[in-house]
Amino acid sequence: MQAPISIQDKKTFIEWFLNHYQLKKRESVWILNYLVNHDNLLNNVHFIREAKFCPRGIIISSQCSDDAPFRFYKNHLVTTDAEKSFHDIRMNREEALYVQLNFHNSIQNASYVAVVEDNPFIPEDYYITKSDEETATQLLEKVVYDREKKKIQEAIDYSLDINDQHMFMKLTKKLHILESNNNQNQPKLLNQ
Repeated sequence: MQAPISIQDKKTFIEWFLNHYQLKKRESVWILNYLVNHDNLLNNVHFIREAKFCPRGIIISSQCSDDAPFRFYKNHLVTTDAEKSFHDIRMNREEALYVQLNFHNSIQNASYVAVVEDNPFIPEDYYITKSDEETATQLLEKVVYDREKKKIQEAIDYSLDINDQHMFMKLTKKLHILESNNNQNQPKLLNQ
């Protein structure tokens, strides 16, 4: 569990951000200044990533970002109207507000990382791509194959130690089938 970010740390960060970045939408500056000047509101502000998943989220982008200038999400509805979102922020001071700031190298910025919290609304599999799933499946299959192959090889060695030709023939056939199936089923990447 992450320790809560203090109001003072949030204020310091917002002030630093406003002094270092030009925002794409001037109303975004008004909103951030409003937050800085209202501690009770700032107490319910959470800096996160992927605000689109939050029940009440705002995305603000700087000029150096390729992202959309401004988005406000509330209960799966989205608006680009900063005045409507400002009104909602003023009228619903007790509701949590999740803020995503888009600026160059934000994930490497120590000031931002210091105030960013985990987003509890991101789906568990959001960061897992189809390629990641395929790679994980291939890796698991490779581990199972290697374990099975080692087990058979050890049994073959044992059959040689005890001079059991029948067991040896049975196990070498089993090993050949395993290797043959693996060569047919595995992508070339894992067969090296």
